[in-house]
Amino acid sequence: MNSADRIKLKQISGESVSVESIVLITTEGLAIKSNGSNTDIRVTNLNFAYLKDPVLKNVDFTLKQGAVGLLGPNGSGKTTLLRCLLGQVPLKAGQVEVLGLDMAKKARLARAGLGWMPERGGIIPGMSGVGLVAYLGQLSGMPSRDAMQRAHEVLHFVGLADERYRQCDDYSQGMKQRLKLAQALVHDPTWLFLDEPTSGLDPRGRVAILELIRDLAWNKGLGVILSTHLLADVETVCKEILVLRDGELLARETVDSVGHAPLQVFEVEGFGDEEAFLAGLKKLGASVTVDKRLLLVKLDMKKITGATADLSDKSVPFPAAAGVGAILSVASDCQYGLRRVRRRPVSLADEFYKMVEA
Repeated sequence: MNSADRIKLKQISGESVSVESIVLITTEGLAIKSNGSNTDIRVTNLNFAYLKDPVLKNVDFTLKQGAVGLLGPNGSGKTTLLRCLLGQVPLKAGQVEVLGLDMAKKARLARAGLGWMPERGGIIPGMSGVGLVAYLGQLSGMPSRDAMQRAHEVLHFVGLADERYRQCDDYSQGMKQRLKLAQALVHDPTWLFLDEPTSGLDPRGRVAILELIRDLAWNKGLGVILSTHLLADVETVCKEILVLRDGELLARETVDSVGHAPLQVFEVEGFGDEEAFLAGLKKLGASVTVDKRLLLVKLDMKKITGATADLSDKSVPFPAAAGVGAILSVASDCQYGLRRVRRRPVSLADEFYKMVEA
């Protein structure tokens, strides 16, 4: 093979090479052209069962290239969904298209544009880090020289340049996770599928891996699907979330929409005629509970702001200032002194547990 036929790779440093198509060589030695213009993932009416009990039920979504979090309780079908997207299991009911290719018929071709970081496995004892990554590159269809060069590049990117010649089974858990990320990157994929990438890591190692993943998704332009039970990881990396429960797609939201729900809680602490203050809040339609010294005032921000959007539309922002202003007005009318008034922060964890426990 001459140099013109070799795989053209984007450099992980961000110096991208623009190409209309990429020549990929499969392990069978067959040259296949993969058009890189379609980077979407489409899942239509996907149903899947290993035996009789369904694991996925009528799952539908379309993803544009970006950072997506896949959330759900244990047994909700997250890993099975990733296997369907990778074409690792037979697809009998529904359709999965990745990079414009039907995964029931052309999974091998599509996998040339996918990087996979499994939760378990991925380490071959006795091989050096660079040897293992280069070997995975060759299995993806890369010529040996290109695979070795690329292995050095991605190991440097993930912070294993000084450890690349050590046997990988001697690596620490954090190093093994970085090594698996390097394996997923070696063939320059369009999408990365990451299954619990921070599993078993200490806090420092977890932060380091998340910074790498965020850089890939936000700065290098790779699509990322991050499957995890750690909600803080999703908040750090992702712009959008898919929530699975019992094999069904329960919700799809942008991370920015968290806290945009019309019903919001404000923390209030003060002194004075509390009975009159509570009566004034009741006129606003607020419900009030007591948490030690705080009054937790739940307001319907749609009523406060006069918004006409549907309650289910979480893209509508409800500024905290509107709720604070309404509470201040009530306090002023009844001469109630305020020490504190602020909107209680809403986390992704709060929203997630509301959804899966409903």
